[in-house]
Amino acid sequence: MRNMLEYEKVSRILLRDKIRHSTSPNFNILIQINLFIEEGVFMIKITRISKKRDKISRFWRSNRYNIALSICLLGVVIFAAMSLNQDSIVSVFAQNTATRKLPIYSVETPNQQLSVTFDAAWGAEDTDTLLGILADFNVRATFFLCGYWVEKHPEEVRRIFDAGHDIGNHGDTHAHGNQLSLERNKQEIQGVHDKVKDLLGIEMDLFRPPFGEYNNTVIQAAEELGYFAIQWDVDSHDWMNKGPDYEINQVLNHKNLRNGSIILFHNGARDTPKTLPIILRGLQDRGFEMVPLSELIHRENFTINHEGRQIPNVTR
Repeated sequence: MRNMLEYEKVSRILLRDKIRHSTSPNFNILIQINLFIEEGVFMIKITRISKKRDKISRFWRSNRYNIALSICLLGVVIFAAMSLNQDSIVSVFAQNTATRKLPIYSVETPNQQLSVTFDAAWGAEDTDTLLGILADFNVRATFFLCGYWVEKHPEEVRRIFDAGHDIGNHGDTHAHGNQLSLERNKQEIQGVHDKVKDLLGIEMDLFRPPFGEYNNTVIQAAEELGYFAIQWDVDSHDWMNKGPDYEINQVLNHKNLRNGSIILFHNGARDTPKTLPIILRGLQDRGFEMVPLSELIHRENFTINHEGRQIPNVTR
C-alpha cells in the first residue's frame, strides 16, 4: 500500500511538471481538472487507510493482554498434549516397525559367497546361451519362473533343473501382489508350485514377488505356504537395456556387493548374454563363489533386519 501511495505521489509531481512546461491553455485546463480529481481520490484513500490503522491500533490496545494470554495458553496445551502422547507415538512407531514383514534381500555369512538369480517372465530364446555361460564358469544359479512361462517352455524348465540350478516361484500370472488379497496371493504362489511339481516332481520353497512388489499380505501368503520370500540387493538393471558397459559396472561396482549378496538378472534381457561372462569372471576374480539360493539362505533360527539382511541368531 505504501508503494502505491508513493507511486501516485510521484505521478502527481510529474503531472505538475507537464503543466508548467505546456504552452496549450486547453491542455493546462484539462490537466488541472484531472489533477483535482486524482487529488480527491488520493485523499479518500489516505483517509480510509488511516481509519483502518486506527481500528487496528484501538483493537490491539484494548485486547493485547487477552491476545498474549491466549497465545501462552495455546502453547501450554500443545506442550501438554505432546507430553501425554509421546509414549503412544513411540509405541505406534515401534509397533509399525516391528510388524513390518520383509523378504530376504541378502544373507549374513562369513563365507565369500553370493547368489546369481534370474527372473523368467518372458521369452526363452537366450535360455540355452545363459545355461552354457553358467556351465563354463561352473556357476549354479537360481531361476524364478512364472506359471505361464512354465506352461509355455516346459523343456527349458527341465534343462534348467537338470543343469543343477534352483527353481524358484515367481507367481502364476506375474500379478501385482500388493493389490491382491491373502487368498489370491496364495493362489498365485500355489499355481506355479503345482505346475512345477507336476513337471519336475519337486517342492519349491523360494518365492520372488513379481515386480519386486510386496507388503505384509504378500509375505504372509508365502510364509503360510512354506516359502522364503526373496528379493535382491544388487540389481543389474539389465531390463533397462542401457548397454553392456552400464550393466557390467552396475553389478561389479555396486555399493551393496558383498558376502551374501543376491544379484538380479532376467533371462530375456537384451544385453545379459553379452555381459554375463564378464560379470561372472569379475566376481570370481574378486574371490566370490556363486552358489544357488538354496545353499545361501538360513532355513531356521534367523532374523531379518531393517535392511532385509537375513542374520543367523547366535546361540550361547
